[in-house]
Amino acid sequence: MTDSHPSSSKALEEAPDDVKLAVDLIYLLESHEIDTDTALSAIDIVKRDLLTKKAASPNE
Repeated sequence: MTDSHPSSSKALEEAPDDVKLAVDLIYLLESHEIDTDTALSAIDIVKRDLLTKKAASPNE
C-alpha cells in the first residue's frame, strides 16, 4: 500500500500519544459506522470510568 499523504503520516508519527489515540478512535468509530450519538454517549461513559479510576489511584 502506498502512502498518499507522506507528510500527514509523518506528522502523525510525531504527534503526542493523545492525538494518536484520538485518530485511532475516530478511525474505529468511522470504520464501524457507529452512530454519532451512540459514540458520544460511549465516550462519556469511558470518561467517567477513567476519571473514577484516576481519582482512586494514589499515583495520579
